[in-house]
Amino acid sequence: MTDPADPTEPKTRTRDAGATKARILEAAKREFAKNGLAGARVDVIAEKAKANKRMIYHYFGSKEVLFQTTLENAYIDIRTAEQKLNLGHLEPAAALERLVRFTWEYYLKNPEFITLVNSENLHRAKHVKKSDVLQTYSRRFVAMVNEILVRGVETGVFRPGVDPVQLNITIAAIGYYYLTNRFTGSILFEKDMMAKQALDERLRFNIETILRLVAA
Repeated sequence: MTDPADPTEPKTRTRDAGATKARILEAAKREFAKNGLAGARVDVIAEKAKANKRMIYHYFGSKEVLFQTTLENAYIDIRTAEQKLNLGHLEPAAALERLVRFTWEYYLKNPEFITLVNSENLHRAKHVKKSDVLQTYSRRFVAMVNEILVRGVETGVFRPGVDPVQLNITIAAIGYYYLTNRFTGSILFEKDMMAKQALDERLRFNIETILRLVAA
């Protein structure tokens, strides 16, 4: 029974609820990344989160909402990490190189992000369309890339007219495609595309490609 005289009990319940939600979202990220929205099972998520299905539906309402929340968190995580790079303090070329390097390393460290995005594209961005918060984060990111480009043009190292959205798509694509096709690529190109040497070579190529693309 709750003791109304104990002020620590509401805080404890809040912490417990927060911890439970965090475990559910972490388990959901792995389950959705592995099996997609359709194949993911709520009972598996509950088991991995050391929770129960009732709590999942209590906090999120449905598997669809849980997927949307998981997807939002995945996008917010990478966009937040990009902002923390503090690229405005670097010379334009160095800032762009750091962004390319970060994107590549983020994909390697967070493979669930790529598979979650793949899953959402299969659903034609149905859940992203419902999320106003992701548009806010995306606009902030585009503005950050644009600021790098503007500084590069002003200092004479970048050519004018590079669209920040197109540049962002290219930075994502040259890492994204390599990793999503690593299994078929390893067979067709007769090399282990995930070997350290191959990954280092790819990163160097990515950086060179982007810097050549924007160079004055």
